[in-house]
Amino acid sequence: MEMMPPLFDALVNPSQKGAVVLQLVSTEIDPRRMEPKMSKEAILDWSNKKLATGDERSTYKVEFMVDSDFGVPGAITVVNKYQKEFFLESINIEGVVQFVCNSWVQAEKVNANKRIFFSNKAYLPQETPVGLKELREEELRELRGDGKGLKIPFDRVYDYDVYNDLGDPDKGIEHVRPTLGGKNNPHPRRCRTGRPPTSIDINAESRPHASTEIYVPRDEALEKSKRDAFNLGKLKGILRNIIPSLTVTDSDHLKDFSDLNSIYKGRSQDGGDQKKRSFQNILSRLQDSVEEFFKFDPPHIISRDTSCWLRDDEFSRQALAGINPLSIEKLKVFPPISKLDPSIYGAQESALREEHIEGHLNGMSVQKAMEKNKLFILDYHDMYLPFLNQINNLEDRKAYATRTIFFLTSLGTLKPIAIELSLPPMDPNSPSKQVLVPPVDATTNWLWQLGKAHVCSNDSGVHQLVHHWLGTHACMEPFIIAAHRQLSVMHPIFKLLDPHMRYTLKINAMARETLINAGGIIETNFTPGKYCMQISCAAYRDWWRFDLQSLPADLIRRGVAIPDRTQPHGLRLLIEDYPYATDGLLIWSAIQTMVRSYVNYYYQDASAVCSDTELQVWYNESINVGHADLRHASWWPNLSTPDDLTSILTTIIWLASAQHAALNFGQYPYGGYVPTRPPLMRRLIPKENDPEYASFVKDPEGFFLSSLPSWSETTKYMAVIDIISSHSPDEEYLGVRTDLSTWLGEAEIIEAFYRFSMEIRKIEKEIEKRNSDINLRNRCGAGITPYELLIPSSGPGVTCRGVPNSITV
Repeated sequence: MEMMPPLFDALVNPSQKGAVVLQLVSTEIDPRRMEPKMSKEAILDWSNKKLATGDERSTYKVEFMVDSDFGVPGAITVVNKYQKEFFLESINIEGVVQFVCNSWVQAEKVNANKRIFFSNKAYLPQETPVGLKELREEELRELRGDGKGLKIPFDRVYDYDVYNDLGDPDKGIEHVRPTLGGKNNPHPRRCRTGRPPTSIDINAESRPHASTEIYVPRDEALEKSKRDAFNLGKLKGILRNIIPSLTVTDSDHLKDFSDLNSIYKGRSQDGGDQKKRSFQNILSRLQDSVEEFFKFDPPHIISRDTSCWLRDDEFSRQALAGINPLSIEKLKVFPPISKLDPSIYGAQESALREEHIEGHLNGMSVQKAMEKNKLFILDYHDMYLPFLNQINNLEDRKAYATRTIFFLTSLGTLKPIAIELSLPPMDPNSPSKQVLVPPVDATTNWLWQLGKAHVCSNDSGVHQLVHHWLGTHACMEPFIIAAHRQLSVMHPIFKLLDPHMRYTLKINAMARETLINAGGIIETNFTPGKYCMQISCAAYRDWWRFDLQSLPADLIRRGVAIPDRTQPHGLRLLIEDYPYATDGLLIWSAIQTMVRSYVNYYYQDASAVCSDTELQVWYNESINVGHADLRHASWWPNLSTPDDLTSILTTIIWLASAQHAALNFGQYPYGGYVPTRPPLMRRLIPKENDPEYASFVKDPEGFFLSSLPSWSETTKYMAVIDIISSHSPDEEYLGVRTDLSTWLGEAEIIEAFYRFSMEIRKIEKEIEKRNSDINLRNRCGAGITPYELLIPSSGPGVTCRGVPNSITV
């Protein structure tokens, strides 16, 4: 019999003494002892053998002695008597059964409990062979832990906690941040680490030491190739942030667009005499070559048209085919109405009037245009207004609460026709709202450009804080924690979800280390600064609903689609050329079809769903513990029928795969040229009686650039989004399953996965075809970048395409 192949990390010491003790467990009970039948212990000793390192594999053979009536092996126990951990990939009992392990096995001195690995066969709880029932429960108890104590890197415990570790009050009041989770700042829960409280605040968890990482269960760690890719990206980011900055010596402010262009490869101006051959000239050329090597690649958005950031059509197109296509809504009421509490924020009546937009409606009245589904809106008024006073009191941070009205043209493109900019009312003699309309001269053109920049800054914030962080990363984590705590690895639903949970807990822990923490990358690079995560909490309280996270439900909620049984996917899009929606619906339907086939194979009726104790506890814990702040909401879907389960699982897989891909992997391709999508703004738009107005009129380009992030802020931001927009070499993409051996003998399941894989390949070809269709103006045309974010496959690096199975960055 063959054990294949344990994969050993460099932590394994070839000279260590010990052994690995393995014992097979039968699916049957010994009637004399009323315990599972066990094989004799098999000993594996590699002390005198050369061990694999890194990504290499080592294969070993061991023999098991069993009685003639042993039955079928259903599990295997493993004890590591060596001094250090090793990674066990799989064990194969030739011709009988396979155990896919993919787990770190700790030394007995670290964890005295035997490791339990089950065969690939999937079992619902009530169908578990009698010999495996106690082991199934024992393994889940091990994963749940006791809710106490500090978790160490070798632990495998999954538990919940609030986000009380983002601040560092021991460093001073400026590092204090509120707890996310609870009445004041509702938020999904995170994985518990058990670190001690800070000295200043016992309710705040201390930050990890500089030399340690935030705890996640051992098997959630990144694999070596993924770690290497991250580390290389960090090094490249540091060098890219340092080397190009040498070209700017006198100020941190961008003086003109040539400063900005000098960041990118192949776009700097040669100011020297190329005919000179002096030694000084050679050194200068050498320096230029080094600087060029470490410069940024020109992002996707300017690869075809460097002036695209100026164009209204590109500004509008990105609402449908950019990095945040989830905010555009149908305009249902004009003027728009705020939902903010008037007793707190005042009446908040919109300043938009018919005279602002009626000249841009092709002769229609506003009411007629709304009836014909011609008016749409990006409404960031209520999201930002409650935080504006705090934001605008920050140094070098200025924001408005914005609303932008768009008209749907006969070509199927959107045209911006008005931008409303609101501030909290401060002075009764000074209006707190202004409306910008498309420009008619040079002055109004620059005011319009500044207005669009503020809209894009708000859009960047909502994209990152609401749709990306909250809607995918944070809201998925409770479902993943609950799955490990309540669904056995033998459970068919765990097996279905497993590829869609890969790396997410680790990525979220890394976000708490450097991204969403006090003074982290998000606070540093986005307009709301230290109030960023409170905006996420407000969105969780007021906007997020699990039942509306499916793609069809979201499109209907935003009014950009209506139910129509005569149309594919049961929807009619009001904007027919809406690349995110049209491509997304193909993937949504493919996922739904696969999940339905899978669910119906294991659950023939409602009673099978309701009687599945592990399934019901998983879903209830995800809601009541993982999403505790919203547990009383009436909109949580029931889990009573196979259709309910299909809908819930389809939504989870959609969020972890396609939704996250659409929001993440275009961050550098679409945002790597800061004028197109500034993550922060530093100046408000001057009015004629403002002291700054004269300098604006004298040098509008300089004023515009001074409103954008500074030179150092720009390069740091670009370095970060370049890293997180990149696919690693070990990415696993939608439609690819590496664990089909789990369902050997279950032809219907394997066939369902093959059909899904074939459908994903078909979708990829269809998207590529659409990107070449000149009639689809939002994805094809002169200077237009194709919409590729939902093309399923990709190579490594920043490709602006590829849909991984899970949230891996």
